[in-house]
Amino acid sequence: MPSASKKKATDELIHGIKPYKPKRGEEFMNPAQEDHFRAILKAWRDDLYSETSRTVTNMQDEASNLPDPNDRASQETDRSLELRTRDRERKLVKKIDEALGLIDSREYGFCETCGVEIGIRRLEARPTATQCIDCKTLSEIREKQLA
Repeated sequence: MPSASKKKATDELIHGIKPYKPKRGEEFMNPAQEDHFRAILKAWRDDLYSETSRTVTNMQDEASNLPDPNDRASQETDRSLELRTRDRERKLVKKIDEALGLIDSREYGFCETCGVEIGIRRLEARPTATQCIDCKTLSEIREKQLA
């Protein structure tokens, strides 16, 4: 029996979903693959929503007026960091919803720049990817040159 440290990366769950095992000769982004990525995206979005609910609950529970200025400052710093994290997650939820829309329109999994297949493994690593690795690399190089 293989030890946990020797498991392949492809054996790890993606937001609770097993990695997709393509069948020989199957069409890219067929209904089974669309369902697979829809499940990943929905599970990811649900995780983000539960984190948001947990943050709201924690902030309501911690709504205390601490007498020590240092404690208040620490609490405000923690809250600020938490709210920035939630704001980033809110933007991520928007990307997830856009990816789900691409699945519905049968455009998911194809590079928005050149139109080639993005690839199953890349999409599992980054389900909201809209560019193939080559176009994304070129885009990042251009971005660095302009900065």
